[in-house]
Amino acid sequence: MSKMQVEQAQDELTSLARKWMASFNNKQLEALLALYDDNAVHVSPKLRVKRPETEGKVVGKVALTSWFEDALTNLPTLQYEEQRITVQGSIEQDGVQGRIFMEYIRHNQGDADMEIAELLNVHHGKIVASKVYHG
Repeated sequence: MSKMQVEQAQDELTSLARKWMASFNNKQLEALLALYDDNAVHVSPKLRVKRPETEGKVVGKVALTSWFEDALTNLPTLQYEEQRITVQGSIEQDGVQGRIFMEYIRHNQGDADMEIAELLNVHHGKIVASKVYHG
């Protein structure tokens, strides 16, 4: 892969991460969901606490819609502040593939700020898996 292709992949993955952050912060559920594959898997410690029956994992857009809609609706002051985005990937015939590691601070009125790290796996330009880590 040429240096230009590497840079293009990095730019596309960074752009996807920033679209994710903006969609979440602007409470744009449809825009957020559009970034995910139909069969995406999401794992989060908050999910394990709020919905123990899931064991911290949801699969597919229907489950993702419910989870994100709940957060966007019931936590109106929730905002994520980008700290660092690290990407690694490649351009394939069917789109960008790679990994995005996002570090951000979770702000929500009434809660202590929390450092978060989230790993996004991308295939065909869509998020196929995400895993959240609390610091």
